[in-house]
Amino acid sequence: MKRTRVAIVEDDKLMEIYYAHPTQENIVGNIYKGKVEDVLPGLGSAFVNVGEKKSLFLSKGEINDQIMIEKGFKPWHGAAPINKLLHAGQTLTLQVRRGGIGSKNPQGTTKISLPGRFWVFLPTEDRLGVSRRVDSVRTQRRLRRIARDLKKEGQGMIARTAAQTASKEELTRDYELLAQTWESIESAAKSSSAPQLLYKGMGLVQTILRDRLLPDVAEVIVDSEFFYEKIQYFLDYMHMEDYKERISLYEGKDPLFQHHHLEEQIQQTQSRRVPLDDGGSIVIDETEALIAIDVNTGGDVQHRNQRTAILNTNLEAACEIARQLRLRQMSGIVVVDFVDMDDAKDEQALIDKVKEELKKDRISADFVDLTGLGLVEITRKRAGESLADMLESAQFEA
Repeated sequence: MKRTRVAIVEDDKLMEIYYAHPTQENIVGNIYKGKVEDVLPGLGSAFVNVGEKKSLFLSKGEINDQIMIEKGFKPWHGAAPINKLLHAGQTLTLQVRRGGIGSKNPQGTTKISLPGRFWVFLPTEDRLGVSRRVDSVRTQRRLRRIARDLKKEGQGMIARTAAQTASKEELTRDYELLAQTWESIESAAKSSSAPQLLYKGMGLVQTILRDRLLPDVAEVIVDSEFFYEKIQYFLDYMHMEDYKERISLYEGKDPLFQHHHLEEQIQQTQSRRVPLDDGGSIVIDETEALIAIDVNTGGDVQHRNQRTAILNTNLEAACEIARQLRLRQMSGIVVVDFVDMDDAKDEQALIDKVKEELKKDRISADFVDLTGLGLVEITRKRAGESLADMLESAQFEA
């Protein structure tokens, strides 16, 4: 079976790409009944055997409210000593929250989350939330009100972006499906011995469709008749029938990615230098501690209005940097050396542009500060391996 690639394209530009390979199973999202192997009070962590190649690393911050309350601790007072919560040989239900990177063990959590089309269901955490992409305060209040009516005591729910346009009937149906899934997991946990897989997360294609197939998506193009049919069935299962007409089967002679000029864009992710349309460029260097990005102007700046040319280069670079963070799946601390500007209004315009572009990122990415040296600091949450590491470890041909 061949690898699967999913590309997200905006205005003919590759914004994100994801890989799945049959020989490299993704366990993130899986839920297991595991057995605690070792508790390390000094590190505030434990290792849990779930039957995979490596045990899950479980930190005390990933112990859910229910376990803490059962052990006599109050969750709102902060994390408790892990040796007071867990002991070797104890069984518990936990989920993989992050895959192992390099030699590190995958990370687990007992704070289970089940993502649906409109909700993320938190069966062990009593809290409510709304996606930061839902801007309307009125809509936020509506979703919180519906969530309170639906959920049981001790449960939590987070409204996803797609929820803002969903009817109450659709929201209720999605919650009921997630609640039934959790009941099945609990039933399986009671009847099985550890270690045991209780729930397997969706595959790459289904996950992307569930999370990213929104009204602003014009078309989904697939070059496999097998996946085309599979997608049709999946959309029926998720009650997303309205989107079926947006699915197209590609039957051209050239490979799909080549036909849409994506291969060269993927190849460019391996280069430090990324050209800008105005003749400038950005240079990206990844280190162990941080990611450094340098912005350079084009060679003809001196022949134009210099202030305007520099501002335009910086604004274009801000857009491209946000794109590269998404595309290369880079995370951690990012320091950007934009071209120096003397005007405070231009600096503010650049800051506003950086914030605007970072807001488009599904992964939490935030503008931190403009330092006294004129460097812009950005942080982006880690959500797995970077594209470079993924390509290298999987030995894919980019």
